[in-house]
Amino acid sequence: MARHIESVCRLCRRENLKLYLKGDRCYSGKCAAERRSYPPGQHGQSRAKFSSYGVQLREKQKVKRMYGLAEKQFRNFFAKAERQKGITGTNLLILLERRLDNMVYRLGFANSRNEARQLIQHNHFSVNGKKVSIPSYLVKVGDLIELREKSRKNAKIIDSLEGVARRGIPSWLELDKDHFQGRIMTLPNREDLTMPIKEQLIVELYSK
Repeated sequence: MARHIESVCRLCRRENLKLYLKGDRCYSGKCAAERRSYPPGQHGQSRAKFSSYGVQLREKQKVKRMYGLAEKQFRNFFAKAERQKGITGTNLLILLERRLDNMVYRLGFANSRNEARQLIQHNHFSVNGKKVSIPSYLVKVGDLIELREKSRKNAKIIDSLEGVARRGIPSWLELDKDHFQGRIMTLPNREDLTMPIKEQLIVELYSK
């Protein structure tokens, strides 16, 4: 994906929401979104008024930044969600949750989705015994995600796993910390995704 070279804390402040882009720092008193709870920039503290289009755009940007996607990637996921049966907005969120980088983050092997992408690209993980180095790989129910043997002494991964209790593991995943494995037990329902996302606004934006 395209690299974001500015401070990622600005993204959280822009969306007025913790996107948990910096791992442990987001849980500490150093979190910029808590210390300066207004948008970045010269006019950040002025009262902004959004049109209906602006509200829809901000919602799309929020979800795109939360999962760390470029615009083209996000559009492709939306097009795939539209082709599936069911509610397009719910399909979109479930597809995003199925990404391997998201699953590695959710299982606690990484402190952020960005860190998870780096670990995957550096061949630290396998799925069902096969090496996978594509962060956008879509996992299925029953898939086993495993940290490769050579990576089990990686200090960053071990440190991240120690913080699992603080973040918690979603109910649709199962983590075996002793064997550095995680399994997809089921796909999440919309009720299981507790992030403050109004996916219908994204559907309305792309339907124009």
